[in-house]
Amino acid sequence: MGRKFLVALGGAVLALSLAACSGEGAGGGGDTGGEKPGDLTIGVSMPTQTSERWIADGNAVKQKLEAKGYKVDLQYAGDDIPTQSQQVDQMITQGADVLVIAAIDGTALSGQLQAAADAKIPVIAYDRLIRGSKNVDFYVSFDNFKVGVAQATALLVGLGLQNKDGSKGTATGPFNVELFAGSLDDNNTQYFFGGAMETLKPFVDAGTLRVKSRQTAIEQVAILRWQQETAQKRMEDLLTSSYNDGALVNGVLSPYDGISRGIITALQNAGYGAAGKKMPVVTGQDAEIASIKLINDGVQSSTVFKDTRLLADQAVNAAEAFLQDKQPQANDSQTYNNGVKVVPAYLLPIATVYKDDIKATLIDSGYWTAEEVAAGQAKG
Repeated sequence: MGRKFLVALGGAVLALSLAACSGEGAGGGGDTGGEKPGDLTIGVSMPTQTSERWIADGNAVKQKLEAKGYKVDLQYAGDDIPTQSQQVDQMITQGADVLVIAAIDGTALSGQLQAAADAKIPVIAYDRLIRGSKNVDFYVSFDNFKVGVAQATALLVGLGLQNKDGSKGTATGPFNVELFAGSLDDNNTQYFFGGAMETLKPFVDAGTLRVKSRQTAIEQVAILRWQQETAQKRMEDLLTSSYNDGALVNGVLSPYDGISRGIITALQNAGYGAAGKKMPVVTGQDAEIASIKLINDGVQSSTVFKDTRLLADQAVNAAEAFLQDKQPQANDSQTYNNGVKVVPAYLLPIATVYKDDIKATLIDSGYWTAEEVAAGQAKG
């Protein structure tokens, strides 16, 4: 859930490091610390090629690790759980030394993870926590609860109920808002939505925010596989069923830029953004270039930026420690319980990007260029 390329690199290098530190890897052959990179293979399992972020992740893992001399087996699962299971099985049987897995369904790979453990192959859960298995060795991601808090806060700021500095805004409401969540089979969805709802609850309880559709349970608002088209259809249905009395939508909590674009398309098709129908405040996540252009154009209100370059830096440092038979420190050893164990994690901070933050946060830092923002398209 953008250019999150280097997260995967971070997870992959961490995975290599775990193998060296734990004396696992080489298809069960023991300590890989003394082996040359060319003798080691990293299996990288990515969920889909339908999102620019996952394509970028996979390509970056392959390119960066191959540049260091490692062999990389990169597979995309096409958002199909059996395909991902089969691909991971194949990586194991072909002797991968480390597995880096961004799971489609965080509960669907227990058998594969047991096979990896039996073969002494360390497993890194990348961005999405893998649940229901003791055989998850490390987790690399961002503080996902804080992502939800940031999204809800951005909604409040966009509506004028709160200022960016946290002080009370001048708006009083009430405002009509609708809620969206990510895919229920992605463990991150619970954290995003939980952080958001904890932040919004006082305003909902006070009547300042009104969910006109009355759809507030995560099961009601979740979007399977984070699909833009599914989000567009749900927004269209909400407009038809709950806003056919002339009432207007003032804000939409969206957990991901692709979902945001689907919501915005539905709203624009219903006349929002034209005279007399102000575009609602729409949040997002991942700083995807198409959405950054929408923010720059005043259409989407905000996004949550997760700078994967920082994660890559930390992952490389941790990898060096592992390869030297040292133990890098996780900065969170309590939060991410996968139902069987608490998985040690390294989490990185996030930042909210509004229109006036684009230059300083994204362009000046080299994440996107001004030309890319203007075009709404990455150069490649």
